[in-house]
Amino acid sequence: MAVVRDLRVLLRFQGFRRLLGVRLLSQGADGVYQVALATYVVFSPEKQTSAASIASAMAVLLLPYSLIGPFAGVLLDRWRRRQVFLYGNLLRTALACVTAVLMLSHAPDWLFYISALSVTAVNRFVLAGLSASLPRVVDPGRLVLANSLSPTAGTLAATMGGALAFAVRLVLSDSDTAVVLVGAALYLCAALASLRIAPELLGPDQEPVHPHLATTLVGTARGLAAGVRHLAERPRREAAWALLTMTLMRFCYGALTVMVLMLCRYAWSSGSDDGLAFLGLAVGVSGAGFFVAAVVTPWAAGRLGPGRWIAVCAGAAAVLVPALCLPFAPIPTLAAAFVLGVTTQGAKIATDTIVQSSVDDVYRGRIFSIYDVLFNVAFVGAAAVAALMLPPDGRSVALVVTVATVYASIAVAMGRFELQ
Repeated sequence: MAVVRDLRVLLRFQGFRRLLGVRLLSQGADGVYQVALATYVVFSPEKQTSAASIASAMAVLLLPYSLIGPFAGVLLDRWRRRQVFLYGNLLRTALACVTAVLMLSHAPDWLFYISALSVTAVNRFVLAGLSASLPRVVDPGRLVLANSLSPTAGTLAATMGGALAFAVRLVLSDSDTAVVLVGAALYLCAALASLRIAPELLGPDQEPVHPHLATTLVGTARGLAAGVRHLAERPRREAAWALLTMTLMRFCYGALTVMVLMLCRYAWSSGSDDGLAFLGLAVGVSGAGFFVAAVVTPWAAGRLGPGRWIAVCAGAAAVLVPALCLPFAPIPTLAAAFVLGVTTQGAKIATDTIVQSSVDDVYRGRIFSIYDVLFNVAFVGAAAVAALMLPPDGRSVALVVTVATVYASIAVAMGRFELQ
């Protein structure tokens, strides 16, 4: 099988293997930590969760990062990326332990959210650095394949981390605190794994600098302006279109995620444990879709081109999401989760490839940081829209139709751009 043969070749690159190891441990820890947050905020029996409360939680956790996120890109283009992985994961280890203490002591929600926000903020530095580092450890001819394996493997690791969190919570009598501590241990393992990578291997090429705060603020504004100008240049137009379409697809994914959370919490369960079981199954099925996307996308993007593959993914979602979601039944919705796993991850792999191949190395850190900010804003915006449209049980025909319309618009717009 050609894909298996290519993967074996790719895994022979030592730098890629070690970077992949850091990603797997780091995103596995993310999966554990995120499930702990979900069970604590959404599925706690004493909390009367609503779509509005989910949207509020997402806004608290993600929107503040949208203000500091641009700093990540500028700093990633100045700091050694290996050091970001080392110290970032060590910091997340400490912050996750703080979260566990706050859970155990039943601290006020605002303290809990500050702790969780801090972990999320550091997470963006790490994920943006992983994406920006990938072209440094593989040759250009295998970049599409690397983008298929690495982020998708990370997503699967996060899914497995979520499964581990569910198992720990079940064995230890619904202890969210223990789950968070497991995540902290995995963050520590990711930090130790990064020590196997040479500090200079992942770039950036220029010597690292440590500017004062005022210099950083000015440099951030100038760096972002330079990055936007770089992205607006004609050779980078496809990258700009890919980022726009991926942001809209993230919006659709976020709206459907809130809908599924509400369905799991109220429509399909008689208790919080039943709801968690449905949610865990949906996450697992979506993870299987990510795996399929990793296998299919190198071939499809190679035959069609990454931009046309994005259009195909959006078009497939536009047709299949309403067909599967409108019954609001568990089995068809699980099928929709699989479809969204394939189409969303397939489009993301193609987008990553377009951005990495179109953007100069010196700009990659800030462009991927902007990419992450767009993801956060789109997800929070989707949660806000879902909060306005969803009834208490999560069944909303209007939301499903709206999402399908957005997917169709993406497919048409990206298809027309590729024909130019």
